[in-house]
Amino acid sequence: MISQSTSKIVCIGGGTGTFVALRGLKQFHHALSAIVTMSDSGGSNRRLRDEFGLLPTSDLRQCLVALAEESGGVGLLRKLFMYRFEKGNGIAGMTFGNLFMAALTDILGSQKEAIKKTGKVLRIKGAVIPVTFTDTNLFATYENGLTVSEEHLIDEPTHDGTLKITNIVLTPPAKANPDALQSIQQADLIVIGPGDLYTSIIPNLLVEGIGETLQQTKGKVVYVLNLMTKFGQTYAFKASDHVRTLEKFIGKSLDVVVVNSDTFSKEALRVYAKCHEEPVVDDFAEEYFRVVRTPLISAAVYEKSTADTLVRSLIRHDSDLLAKTLVSLL
Repeated sequence: MISQSTSKIVCIGGGTGTFVALRGLKQFHHALSAIVTMSDSGGSNRRLRDEFGLLPTSDLRQCLVALAEESGGVGLLRKLFMYRFEKGNGIAGMTFGNLFMAALTDILGSQKEAIKKTGKVLRIKGAVIPVTFTDTNLFATYENGLTVSEEHLIDEPTHDGTLKITNIVLTPPAKANPDALQSIQQADLIVIGPGDLYTSIIPNLLVEGIGETLQQTKGKVVYVLNLMTKFGQTYAFKASDHVRTLEKFIGKSLDVVVVNSDTFSKEALRVYAKCHEEPVVDDFAEEYFRVVRTPLISAAVYEKSTADTLVRSLIRHDSDLLAKTLVSLL
């Protein structure tokens, strides 16, 4: 453990980006909360929604694992919750953690209670808070008039991924979890991202009450800029495009933007280029917000399970470097 003072830090997002931020931040003596998007409809989440009638749990599971104790028997549980079945009719592609929470929901009769109990089982250092308990889906409209009605179709487009998103909504409208609003109100530092702009971050801001509460909070609002553009979402976006889009949904100016200053390997760039993705260009000059530029790229290269059907990031932020940068902003 590094810091001896206690501040309240809230991370807003979902998926791998929030996992990376939380895993680094839990090493510090601060009160941590993760507010997690609940509109995912791809992979095993689709099966949870269609077959079990549950809200998606994959992003919740990642955050729970990120905050989990890593030593002894709990460390083994952490690995178990991330385990993805590669064989078996009906369970191939599913994670143990998602199945565990589905079973616990059935036992307890409440998905909200199942999430809390899972946190206790994993002895998490902080709180994982669903942004909403409304069963909702993400709808995106593109500049050519096309409307896509599910998150995973935005995330992995079958349409022209160079098209810009002109409107995005949750249908039906989602009401904020009161615990999420309270966490934002009490936060000293609010970390948005890293994560896919339109499928991991903005869905949280579309929930009724979240944007308004962010406008009123006294906490410092920090955006961790993504390393790469995203085909189908932020094709050819520069740093300023990300910020302008984000602030439109927050309704207020950011206080700080954290930008990676490190260089990428030629091999990584070659792989991303095949997917029409490239490093986000830092076009900031003299801004109304503070820009923090620092090396943030992890040396590890991610390899996903063969049973995982979703597209995953090849390179990611370094958890420790990112956490140190964020804590310094306190």
